[in-house]
Amino acid sequence: MPAPPESPRSLPAVTPARVVTGLCLSAPFVAMLWVGSYARTEPTFAGVPFFYWYQMLWVPLSAALTAVAYVLVRRERAARRAGRAAGRGDTGKRAGDGER
Repeated sequence: MPAPPESPRSLPAVTPARVVTGLCLSAPFVAMLWVGSYARTEPTFAGVPFFYWYQMLWVPLSAALTAVAYVLVRRERAARRAGRAAGRGDTGKRAGDGER
């Protein structure tokens, strides 16, 4: 199937920011679904077996990775809006548009 014609103003669908976002969002899933990597009791941390503290470690890590993904998506969305606005010759703001 031939690729759709590209206009000079079109931006690629797959960008480095989107790849990093996908990795940030998929890393916790892969880490938690790969049970064989943490299904053991040693090493312990403060008397807590590895199986439990490894999973608890991923709670703040997942939150941090989700925050990174969120920031990357917001930046890319703003850049795309700015690119479209530059192509149209306006500011890209519409009446009633709030900060998103």
